[in-house]
Amino acid sequence: MSANPQTLPTAARWGLASLSLSMLMPSLDTSIANVGLPTLAEAFGATFQAVRWVVIAYLIAITALIVGAGRLGDLFGRRRLLLTGIALFTLTSLLCGTAPALSWLIAMRAAQGLGAAIMMALTIAMVSETVPPTRTGSAMGMLGTMSAIGTSLGPSLGGALITALGWEAIFLINVPLGIFNLWLAWRYLPADDLSAKAASQGLDIGGTLLLVITLMAYALALTTTRPGLASISLLSVAILAAGAFIYAEARASVPLVRLAMFRDPALTASLTVSTLIASVMMSTLVIGPFYLSRTLGLDPISVGLVMSVGPVLSALSGVVAGRLVDRFGASRMVAAGLFAMMSGAAGLTVLPALFGVAGYIAAIALLTPGYQFTQAANNTALMTGVPADQKGVVSGMLSLSRNLGLITGTALMGAVFALASGTDITIAPPEAVAGGMKVTFLMAAVLMCVPLAMAVRTLRLARRQAA
Repeated sequence: MSANPQTLPTAARWGLASLSLSMLMPSLDTSIANVGLPTLAEAFGATFQAVRWVVIAYLIAITALIVGAGRLGDLFGRRRLLLTGIALFTLTSLLCGTAPALSWLIAMRAAQGLGAAIMMALTIAMVSETVPPTRTGSAMGMLGTMSAIGTSLGPSLGGALITALGWEAIFLINVPLGIFNLWLAWRYLPADDLSAKAASQGLDIGGTLLLVITLMAYALALTTTRPGLASISLLSVAILAAGAFIYAEARASVPLVRLAMFRDPALTASLTVSTLIASVMMSTLVIGPFYLSRTLGLDPISVGLVMSVGPVLSALSGVVAGRLVDRFGASRMVAAGLFAMMSGAAGLTVLPALFGVAGYIAAIALLTPGYQFTQAANNTALMTGVPADQKGVVSGMLSLSRNLGLITGTALMGAVFALASGTDITIAPPEAVAGGMKVTFLMAAVLMCVPLAMAVRTLRLARRQAA
């Protein structure tokens, strides 16, 4: 049966539209502010080191708060909390667009990140309540498409808005979108049906604070401008807080995260896959511009056009990936997606050197749809078997794993690239950049072998059980 969203009941169709907007808006704001940093620095008379916190504050808030946001949805109602998150995101967007000082803008971006964390955590969790089970894969693919569109549209839309209306517009555009989304969510998303078990549980405040400290310290350590004593100290804090979090959760009567869940190999595998594929995809965005400009000699406009191929393919393949998941099953599509990603990463070590820009695009054309296939299938497989009172926190962990992958991909894969190039990337000769790229994506291909082997093993076990 075709998984065409047009055949859904009206309420489900508009509910899915609300969830899609709830994924699009935070994803758009992840990238739209980047293009405005030079303008913001000029407008507020600030240095780049100061103005970059407009981006960092938003990302760290999402990373640190997303699991807690998912748990709050489990306890107090996912629809109710999603409405709160949309309202908060919309209000703080208005306050960002009218900020009188850089410090105010950074503070409001952190608050906006809280709204974004709520939206991203609960959007995936509410899919099973909004669409029929046979359409779960298609819905997950649609959400993946919205995430890709938001991330890819941000730089170009941001540049156009700044040119036409000023920097304020990159934040104020969220206000009409947010108001419309609030109405959609209130009108069409299913009402909360809290179980007596969920309603009787409280929030693990101590565990939540320890997890926030862990994630914030980790994110800050990887986003420091000059790695050294500060980053080492922050990583130490993250490790100590993580140990305290595990100790506290093991003894809490109602923990934020049930550690026993991680005994389930399927959950651990899904979160690992989510982190690894996000790291590999982020490495293409970090390394690609340097290779295209310094090794292949492309001008900035051409670099931008080639770099847009990946996000466009990601957006186009998202819905298709979801439909294939519904038709062939999540396990098969995870394996197929990971194989495509491994092949694409390996292709980046060879094809650009042989065929130039065409070779680079060919490798990306394998890697990016592979990412969407893997993400749609992985999300579907994980969320289908989650108990109702844990959907929010598991969805939050899934979004967290992706965010950690993005941060880790930027920091660690970028560090591998710099070390393999052997010199400062901004002045490195073409052959050094090419060598750094080969080493980095060879490492990425090897990384993809681990989850691919796990996926193949799962498929074989399933076939034996079915025989």
